Amino acid sequence: MEGRPLEERELVLRAQRGDDGAFAELVRPHQEIAFRIAYLITGSTTDAEDAVQDGALKAWRALGRFRVGEPWRPWLLSIVANEARNRRRSAGRRAQLALRASREHVSGDAAPFPGSSTPEAAALAEDERRRLLAALDSLPEEARDVLACRYLLELSEEETASALGLRRGTVKSRTSRALDRLRESYE
Repeated sequence: MEGRPLEERELVLRAQRGDDGAFAELVRPHQEIAFRIAYLITGSTTDAEDAVQDGALKAWRALGRFRVGEPWRPWLLSIVANEARNRRRSAGRRAQLALRASREHVSGDAAPFPGSSTPEAAALAEDERRRLLAALDSLPEEARDVLACRYLLELSEEETASALGLRRGTVKSRTSRALDRLRESYE
């Protein structure tokens, strides 16, 4: 059937044979989430853009090692995340990841509580959002990273594990501990 989108497996096989158009089709649907992960890790738009670009280039070069049949997205995201971590380490800074990402991602206007549109309700909602972000920002970096991936980016445990270079069980335990710490800090 002409014009149908190629399945991921077909695209991978074509890309492994050197078809850069197929590779572009593999990468395109994941660029936004790759950027968001890189931004959460680096805390910088420029570094995130560079990490995504360099990560895609590294994925192209490593395509021969990709196992056909395995999920593409986690593999690509792990390469981008590793590149972002390398950039963060080389810059020698500890970014305020979740706070910056949420400030950029959330609009300036607070959404009112459901069923209420009063200025007071909007002010209360904004205050709650700020308190939650401050509590999140007070957590250690590894806790912020896992919570940002799981809840701000809405990645699965497996995708979070792949993106952060962790085992799935580690993601589960870090998420649990981070949520406990967040509750304590928030209260």
